[in-house]
Formats: sequence, C-alpha cells, structure tokens
Amino acid sequence: MTIGLTKAARAALSRRGLLAGTAALAGMAALPPGVARAQGAAYPLSEFFKPTMSSGAALSPSGTRIAVAENLGTDETPRSAVDFIDAADPEGPRRRFELGPVWVRSIDWASDDRVLVTVLLRGTSSGRAIAGSNRRSEDVEYYMSRVVSVHATTGDPVVLFSDQRQRMRYTFDMGRIIDMLPGDPDNVLMAAWEADGVMGLHRVNVNTGAATRIERGGSGTYHWRAVNGVPVLRHDMNSRGTVETIMVRAPGETEWKMARRTRVREAPDFLWVGAGETPGKVLVIARLDTEDVQSVREMDLTTTALGPALNPRPGRDVAYGLPDSAGNYLGAAYYGERLEYEFVDPALAVHHRALNRFFDNACNVHFTDVDMARNRFIARVDGPAEPGAWFFYDKAARAIVNLGQARDLDPARLGASEVLQVQTRDGATIEAYLTAPPGGRPGPLVVLPHGGPEVRDTPSWDRQVQVLAAQGWWVLRPNFRGSGGYGQSFAQQGWTRWGDRMQDDVEDAVAHAIAAKGLDASKVAIMGTSYGAYAALMGAVKRPDLYKAAIGICGVYDLPDVLAWEERLDDTPGQPIYEFWTKRIGDRSVMGPALEAGSPRRRAGEIACPVLLVHGADDPVLPSIQSRRMRDALRGAGKPVELIEVEDAGHADWEDAKEQELVTRYVALLRQAFA
Repeated sequence: MTIGLTKAARAALSRRGLLAGTAALAGMAALPPGVARAQGAAYPLSEFFKPTMSSGAALSPSGTRIAVAENLGTDETPRSAVDFIDAADPEGPRRRFELGPVWVRSIDWASDDRVLVTVLLRGTSSGRAIAGSNRRSEDVEYYMSRVVSVHATTGDPVVLFSDQRQRMRYTFDMGRIIDMLPGDPDNVLMAAWEADGVMGLHRVNVNTGAATRIERGGSGTYHWRAVNGVPVLRHDMNSRGTVETIMVRAPGETEWKMARRTRVREAPDFLWVGAGETPGKVLVIARLDTEDVQSVREMDLTTTALGPALNPRPGRDVAYGLPDSAGNYLGAAYYGERLEYEFVDPALAVHHRALNRFFDNACNVHFTDVDMARNRFIARVDGPAEPGAWFFYDKAARAIVNLGQARDLDPARLGASEVLQVQTRDGATIEAYLTAPPGGRPGPLVVLPHGGPEVRDTPSWDRQVQVLAAQGWWVLRPNFRGSGGYGQSFAQQGWTRWGDRMQDDVEDAVAHAIAAKGLDASKVAIMGTSYGAYAALMGAVKRPDLYKAAIGICGVYDLPDVLAWEERLDDTPGQPIYEFWTKRIGDRSVMGPALEAGSPRRRAGEIACPVLLVHGADDPVLPSIQSRRMRDALRGAGKPVELIEVEDAGHADWEDAKEQELVTRYVALLRQAFA
C-alpha cells in the first residue's frame, strides 16, 4: 500500500468533512470514495528539487485565525506571501499579503492580531579591488534573517528592530524569537548580537518594531529560555560550537549559575520543553544516570535537581514535548510505528488516534499548534511518501481542512515504505525501513546507514530515499545497534563496536530485505553521510563480495586520527566531547590495533568497488582531510575513487542546487555499478 495522500485525496480533504463526532472521524477511510491509488510513472529527479510551495501554517492563540506561509517564487528569484484564514470558515476566501523577495523560514502568532514571519533575505556585497591590481574580487553572497510582524486585518508589515538602523545594517541574524509572551500581546522577547559580539536579550514591540535591551549575555551566550517573560535558562556555547553550558536563574534571583554541560550535535542529553505547573520549575527532556530512556521531567530552577520522569516509554526516547498556545504542557512525542503522543489529557489521545486512522495510519501527525481551549489544532502531516502538508482540525465543527503542502508529489508515484523487524546474527532485534520503487518490482538495493551514529531514522519523508526509489531501486535504512532513540542500553550496544557489531547489523538487515522481497543480491550498493559514510566505506572493506559501489559524504575514515583531532580541539574543561567519542569509538591507548583495523583508510586495498567521496571544504564536524586521505589510500591501492570537495560548505549543509548536482552524480555511479 502506498503511504501518503494522492493529489485528488488532498483536494477531497480540503472540503469540509461534516463528521458525526470523533467516532465517525475514527471510522472514516483514509481516502474518500472514488479516489484510487493507481500507480503512476516515477518522477524524474528534477521534480524532487522544485521550490517548496507552503512553508508553514500557524493558529492564533484564541484559535480564531490561521496564517499560512506560501512560496510564490523560485530558488533564484524568491517571493513569499502570507495567507490569512478565518478559522470559523477555513475554506472561505483567503486574504493574501505579499512579503516581497524573501524566503519564509517560520511563522507564528504573537497575538490574535499579529503574526510573526521569520524571513531570509539574500544580498551581495560588491567586490573589493585586489591589492596591487585593478581587478576586483568576486562579489560575496550573504543571507540575513529578519522577523516581520504582519497585521492580520490590514496587512500592515513592521520589521522588528526597525528603530535600530545600525544594527539592522550590519547584523546578519536578527530572527531569534525567545518567548512569544502569551500574556503580553504587544511584545515578544528576541535575541540579537550587540556591536561587541555579545548577544543581548530584547523586548520588542510587535506593533512598532521598537526594541529595548533588557539583558546582556556572556561571551558565549547564543540563546535564552523564558517563562512569562522572565529569562530562566541561558545557553552558552564553546568556541567550536560542540558543547553548551546550561546556566540557570530562578525567578527573583540575580545571578546565573551553571546547571550542566551538554553536547550540541552528538546525542544531546538535555532539551527544553517549557514552563512547569509548579512555580520555580520548568519542563526539560533529560535522562538520569540510573535510567535507560530520555523523558520529560521537571527541573527545579533553584537547586537544578531533576524530578521523576513523566510518562516514560520503555525502549523509546521522547522526541519532543508539546505545549498549547499558552505554553501549557500537553504531552510528549515518541516514535513507534509512527509518531505517537503520551498526552496529559487522555481525551486528546482519542482525537490523535482518529486523525492517524484518517490518514490511513501511514503518516506522522504532528500537532504544531493547539489553541487555549484545546478545540482547534494545526497538524503537520508527513510520511515516507508524504513530503509534508498542513491540516486544520476543528473538534467542535467536526472538520478537517487541508491548508497547504510542501511539494506537489503524488504518493501514487512514489515508493511505498514498510518497517522490517530484523533478527541479527546474535539474536537481537533491530528495526529497518525498506522503501520500494514505484511499482514494487524486485531490483537493485541501495543501503543508507544514517549518520550520528547516536540518532535514528524515522518513518518520515526523506528526499534522498525517494530520489533513489524513483530510479527503480529499493532503499534500506537500518537502525543498527548504536543508534539513538531506543534508549541508552540500545545505544551502548554499539559503543566501541564500529567496525564489527554495527556493521554486522547493517549486513543482517540487507540479508533480511533481499530474502523477504526476492531482490537481486548481485546488485547492492551502500552510501551514507557522516557516520553513515564510515559505515559505507567499512561495508565495502568487509564485504567486497556484496557491495558494487560505495558513496561516502562528509565521513570519518580513520578512527585513531579523528580521535586525536577531537582531543586537540576540545577546549572545554574536562574535554567532554573527546570523552564522549572515546566512549563510543574506543580508547586509543587500549584499543589501538582494533581501531586501526576498524579504519577504512588503513584497509583501502580490500575494497573492490568504485568509491565516490564528497566533503564540505569547511566542515567543522569532521575535517575534510579525512576524505582526502581516504582518496589517497584508495589511489595508492590502485582502486577507482573520486573526491568532490564542496567549496564554502560545512557538514553536508549545501544548498539544493548543489545537492541536485551531487545526487545526479550518485545516481550515475549507481547506474553504472548496477549495469
């Protein structure tokens, strides 16, 4: 069964469904009568890189108004607008106000009258003459982030911080909203860089744009968290951007105190949720040392002590916490077969389950906005074959209305996905997501191990997966041991097992998929990013008989070298990042020979398939020298290899145009390998 909604189904869903209450909603079929899931031709690669259509939807605090951000331009010539909708008549006429040549990054309501739109503007600085010549350097392209307050009735736009011309002229990032201040409809809290490079916290009037600084951060401050307009958490970053120090200040106190240090990129173990029910306490996502899973819990701002877990699920880490428009905690999100919630109010669970059934239990239904009465909702719906759509749900009116969609891709022309329960060679069970090509015929298989490695794949939209499926290939995403999201014990089973157990799990998932679907075992390739790139190259080392091509993007290929690099660069007291990677990869002083054996660069001669390497020239996470040395080792062993270094790019953070160019190269290599 194809996952997602056809274009015809979306059109049908945009009509008011006068349902006979929640029970009727729960009993509805996923698709209206007469809407067929006929299989169409696969999309050409270029279709996946067309500009996003809708980029977000938001519900006003009282639930009376809806705002939808629409992209009207292209990547080269951006143009955006905001549509305003009466929530009492969600299919009635929309009032559109254009924003000009900008991209919309996010949209949210500051009050029932004004919506805040965070936009991205592109500019070009004129090149300067090169010293000693009459030739000018090339123009430098840059981007600026700004927040525009738009009145829902008049369309009157106000740029926040517009009273500070010097700051507006020279500060790139002025789009950080800290607190919507639900009790103060005229103001929001925002962070912005000061002239001396320190971040300040400002109260900004959404009607006039005028800003007043209320606090300055420390030398590394980049973010705050607030409750009822009072800053209670401050986030300070180290120079590398790898570790943040959480500073805490209880209401009524004057001094900040350190609560903990946490990682930013690699398996973060502390996340903000919002205000707690008890004064002086907030809700965070954390895990005690004696526990297996990360859960929502209270933190005392005076003592920094963590309270008991709220609604923990065995074997599942919480993904995020859900508040309503007033900031009240509604529940925690988890990934099971799809996105699920543990709600504080059981009545909400009935409605979420009903919406899941409405979408054929094939998509993730994220509640992104809930009004204060908990009657009206905005849901972002995505899935393996659904690139993203926004729906309005009104309990009292018994209506579901499609507000917008990210891309016009018919799921009937995309690859259907399923979850595999894979038994590993040592008796464990792991999950893997297998996506079929349109039509589902047996054929080549591409394995996509995820990065991290202490993250996980979810049953969500992945453009790379669907691009590969459109070529007629099956795509496998295994959540091997060492992945995150399944609790600490599952992650620990991959610690110091990068070259063996984690690779074995990938191989076992491959064998399972081939046997289950009758795939061609002589046509298998592997590719990945970051840790996934390591797994791709290590797979080519260990199974030269299996993989016919390997693609590594921003990868690590020499374990002792990358550990030494982390040790040199970790400038945080106690070297927490170096300690983190030593626990995960291994201690060089104890596991030296094993780490060398687990390094693809040192075993390049065992690789039999063609290899394509890609790396951002300015990657701050994994140095590009890792890919250069991997290339040199393969060349020295007489193996076919190509390295593409992406200029002015970091850790696989290039723009869509570059991604499309690179994906075209990936497809060409895989086609040749599968020929």
